[in-house]
Amino acid sequence: MILIIVTITIIVAFILIAYRSFISRIIKEKNAQHEAEVLHQKKLVLENIKAQEEERKRIAVMIHDDIGNRLNILSLWLNNLDTKGDEVIKKNIYGQMSALIDAARSISHSLYPVNLESVGLVLYVEELIANLSHKINISMQVMPGYKKKDLFVEVQLYRIIQEFTTNVIRHSDASEICIYIKDYSRDMVVVISDNGQGFEYDQVKKGMGIKNIESRIKSMNATHKWKKTFLSKGSRLIIKIPKYNESPNQNSTDR
Repeated sequence: MILIIVTITIIVAFILIAYRSFISRIIKEKNAQHEAEVLHQKKLVLENIKAQEEERKRIAVMIHDDIGNRLNILSLWLNNLDTKGDEVIKKNIYGQMSALIDAARSISHSLYPVNLESVGLVLYVEELIANLSHKINISMQVMPGYKKKDLFVEVQLYRIIQEFTTNVIRHSDASEICIYIKDYSRDMVVVISDNGQGFEYDQVKKGMGIKNIESRIKSMNATHKWKKTFLSKGSRLIIKIPKYNESPNQNSTDR
């Protein structure tokens, strides 16, 4: 009887160990499958954003270099045109040309930050701040030690700042936006906040603005968090970009 009980116990123990090993292997396979799917989705997001940026860049450069230059030449030509003393006609034509030049420059910048590669993120954001100064008060604090990043990363960060400020101006009734940028040993941190109405991220419907921002954050293999600012006034976006994976061409993994 004792021998039978011992035998049964050994068999049950063996079955339990085998079952636990089987379950563990299934879980590992599912986790590996999930990680592969996440990596595949990240790759698709990155490829989609890169394709969009290339097309935007092509159109923006065409507007900036071709149409913009042609308008400038036409403006100079009209400025020297003999209108037989009719200064009103000359003034109206020149005013329309100036408006067209500004519109072409604005469209070009909205499609793709053409000059960002040469001037860098900080100066380009400062130009954006200057252009929006008549609409809202924007301040930027860049901590000492900041170094220029990979062009893809800087373009995505500029787009995020641009999208955030546009959404705030349109929807939040804010009077102030603050941008904070700092390099750490392992990460770069960007914080963008406003003093508007704010929102509860888990409760609000995600519009195209938030989706575009989060897609760009994903493409950099970065992490982020939406928070309400002090006393629930305004919103705050905190982005952390790992330095070891700044280049989107490297293999990326979740942190």
